[in-house]
Amino acid sequence: MSIDKSKVVSQEETGEPAPMDVVDQRVESEMKQLEGSAKKDVAEGLQNKELAREGDRLKKEGERELKEAAEEG
Repeated sequence: MSIDKSKVVSQEETGEPAPMDVVDQRVESEMKQLEGSAKKDVAEGLQNKELAREGDRLKKEGERELKEAAEEG
């Protein structure tokens, strides 16, 4: 049995993202959340409010990106 090449549709043609790209996006978002949490914890220990704000921002940005990725996929 052979494959009819005229019926083969690529991910690019369907607009579907490659699974690896989806995973990469999720991993980057999770890393951003972890980095934000770590910065916030360090900032609280050092009593550095600016670093704490940066940590909060990164954590929220990572959470938002994960939510968007979940809604897309």
